Amino acid sequence: MRTRAAEAGLADAILVNTCAVTREAVRQARQAIRKARRENPHARIVVSGCAAQIDPESFARMDEVDLVLGNQEKLSAASYAGPDFGLADGAEVRVNDILSVRETAGHLIEGMDGRVRAFVEVQNGCDHRCTFCIIPYGRGNSRSVPMGAVVDQIRRLAENGYREVVLTGVDITSYGSDLPGRPSLGNLVRAILRHVPELQRLRLSSIDSIEVDDALFATIAEEERLMPHLHLSLQHGDDMILRRMKRRHGRADSVRFAETVRRLRPDIVFGADLIAGFPTETEAMFDNALSIVDDCGLTYLHVFPFSPRPGTPASRMPQIDRAVVKERAARLRAKGDAAFAAHLAAEQGAARRVLVERDGLGRTEYFAPAAIPAGQPGDIVAARITGRTGRTLIAEAA
Repeated sequence: MRTRAAEAGLADAILVNTCAVTREAVRQARQAIRKARRENPHARIVVSGCAAQIDPESFARMDEVDLVLGNQEKLSAASYAGPDFGLADGAEVRVNDILSVRETAGHLIEGMDGRVRAFVEVQNGCDHRCTFCIIPYGRGNSRSVPMGAVVDQIRRLAENGYREVVLTGVDITSYGSDLPGRPSLGNLVRAILRHVPELQRLRLSSIDSIEVDDALFATIAEEERLMPHLHLSLQHGDDMILRRMKRRHGRADSVRFAETVRRLRPDIVFGADLIAGFPTETEAMFDNALSIVDDCGLTYLHVFPFSPRPGTPASRMPQIDRAVVKERAARLRAKGDAAFAAHLAAEQGAARRVLVERDGLGRTEYFAPAAIPAGQPGDIVAARITGRTGRTLIAEAA
């Protein structure tokens, strides 16, 4: 977005890229916009992202906003140009029908300022309609970046000094279903590792375990440069709640996936997204969400108290009392904290390779944060874990 705005000659502007995954995210976006105007009274403010795509007029009505761009428009320099933008009364809105968009490679970049880890979006949008989720209406249908374009970008990033790349997307395990020959995510991962041998570390963002293909299973087992940390889009551990969420997996599928991957790569660690307090969730159903942490051996939890989004089926289901939702989310987070603490304790004495992110702090192959007094940002340092403090490992150069 910054590159496209600069190409259009836009200066003295603030770009706000919004999220719509929860009502709280939208509230925080509005708060950030108002703060930006207070602190920069003469700047032009451009608002984009999923919340702006879904409800552009609500942002256009904000006195602080000069231009509202859709998720496709934000990737075009022409969207940031125009003599009237920021000068006429009221905000200008440039937002199209995201469900009509078919292209998704306009975002490819050469680097990421201030980061040692690069994120490459290989897929966007989603063809599924989970009952709690508004995101398909912000991102559109699933569409994939051609394999050649992905490999070329990652090669450029590696040449520019990035030692670790994370593949991202809304539903990356659906990768390739819209491309000629229907290549899978596993095919893409293999192609990257084969054609960019200089890349030292490759990670995957959140995956839907029910969609994992045989090529990806094989790569997990065989390729050390694919990091031993997978984040799973589980959402719950109770079969009835999963059906009401319109998920495509059951509890047994999640447990079976974790067991299968551990047989292929015994040192793997798992994270997961879990929602507490989904409509109709009983205490017994919530107990199944708690126990999935142990049954799948989860280490990193992203816990979301259920937030009804207008326009989604779940918002019309019988709701749980907000106090109960918050209490269950707190219990689930406590369960996750205990699992994470056990993982850190088990790391004592282990030999690890730490990617230094900033002075004195980095992450291991297993994505655990580690304090390390050696190396510069971007270096991968061979280290031994000597202890931990809070949620951070203590490492010494080996």
